[in-house]
Amino acid sequence: MAWLSARASGARAAVYLHGLDVIVDHPLYQLLWLPFFRRMDQVVVNSSATRGLAEGIGIPSERISIVPPGVVLSGPIGEAERQRIRQEFRRVHGVGEGPMLLSVGRLTPRKGLLEFVRDVLPRIVRVRPDVKLVIIGAPPGQALAARSLTPERIREAAREAGIGGQLHFLGEVSDQVLDSAYRAADLHVFPVREIPGDPEGFGMVAVEAAAHGLPTVAYATGGVVDAVADGISGRLVTPGDCEGFAAATLEFLTRPLPAGPMLDFAAGFSWHKVGERFAAILGLKVTESASGAR
Repeated sequence: MAWLSARASGARAAVYLHGLDVIVDHPLYQLLWLPFFRRMDQVVVNSSATRGLAEGIGIPSERISIVPPGVVLSGPIGEAERQRIRQEFRRVHGVGEGPMLLSVGRLTPRKGLLEFVRDVLPRIVRVRPDVKLVIIGAPPGQALAARSLTPERIREAAREAGIGGQLHFLGEVSDQVLDSAYRAADLHVFPVREIPGDPEGFGMVAVEAAAHGLPTVAYATGGVVDAVADGISGRLVTPGDCEGFAAATLEFLTRPLPAGPMLDFAAGFSWHKVGERFAAILGLKVTESASGAR
């Protein structure tokens, strides 16, 4: 409808692609949507990985621009306030004072949480037996081609590995609780798997973590490589390298990355920056309101 309306009115049409929407394995979807993606005057994608997928279905590279999703930047807080939030979160959720790893995201096979609990976390626990993994997220509801991974399957994997007591499931939480979790954690883990036909288009949670001064250890797959600045906001590990993932996690628990460069990296994903990029691509003028907001 957008493309037809643009042609009827003499306007241009644009689309924003996220990854799976380019290659989802459904013949009716591909028949109806992909031809219009190719006809759009401007195609915006969320990462370099999605750019490759768009080029793979025949969209000319000169019509493709990369604009990653935006992030709400949390304002700086003092060390005393950060410690207060940290202690309160850990008290409320029974995490304790040991190292806290954080996983944020929908519970799907692509996110790799089952494999992390089964293959990586036991290696970490052998060195740091007081470590805890806080899991925020739930199985997906209405999502494109999503497959679910239940909390019970993850708990079962943890019990079989002898680390059942290390997991804390919080399910879906409010923005305020999520903000506190980022501040209370010592490290964000993002063990996304490489699954053919099910790409990780970007990795917004890694940027959200960086915006709170929290580093991420992640497998270098899909759009995650655009969301984690290796050595600045975290560490990118070769996909499937369980030993390397555990080693990077233990390293950051011992020698945390400085927050300053991490916050600077996250600032590049502010909604203001995203707005400026879209405006430049679409030829729009960014105006100031009476309050000074754009």
